[in-house]
Amino acid sequence: MKRIAIVEDEAAIRENYKDVLQNQGYSVQGYANRAEAMQAFNTRLPDLAIIDIGLEHEIDGGFTLCQALRAMSGTLPIIFLTARDSDFDTVCGLRLGADDYLSKDVSFPHLLARLAALFRRSELADNSNQSESLMERGHLSIDANRIQVCWKNVPLELTVTEFWMVHALAKHPGHVRSRGDLMQEAKIYVDDSTITSHVKRIRKKFLALDAEFDCIDTVYGMGYRWDSHA
Repeated sequence: MKRIAIVEDEAAIRENYKDVLQNQGYSVQGYANRAEAMQAFNTRLPDLAIIDIGLEHEIDGGFTLCQALRAMSGTLPIIFLTARDSDFDTVCGLRLGADDYLSKDVSFPHLLARLAALFRRSELADNSNQSESLMERGHLSIDANRIQVCWKNVPLELTVTEFWMVHALAKHPGHVRSRGDLMQEAKIYVDDSTITSHVKRIRKKFLALDAEFDCIDTVYGMGYRWDSHA
């Protein structure tokens, strides 16, 4: 049974989501604030975390919690579920390592579909056999079993969403992958600007390891490609 953590300071909303998810067969733990959640996560991480941004007296407590969770696990799926739906907050959430960002007006079927997609993606990685999971592209190496990317033999800390985007690009070097292709490969359903934010964040992480990294090309009006010279 998949374990989901909900970090939401409004008790009625927290219990409502908890009931819906439990009725779908998930094991759900709810937390009202960042301190409670971190105490539990330090003992055992969930299989997926759903986080609000404002948590009791902490206006941006969810952002801080996301950052801490991502430091604990590079592959744990994290979703922001919040009433704050500005572009600024969305970009901040994704830059801190969240895999998805949803407004609280999202329907329950839509939320459940997002959760199922993230879990399917994890299961596909777990079920990959070793011979199919290893990919080498010049300085780039990808291990799909471990959800691990290395550049020049140095591990790169990517979220699950970022990992599958890099995997999709590197799988066919030189081929242009549209934003729709990347969404499909990463099992997420977001607008084009969110995909753009993910790609920018991926580039930034590669550049932090190698200032001369230039393997992800933007093909304006079409999408992105992994430069085949890499």
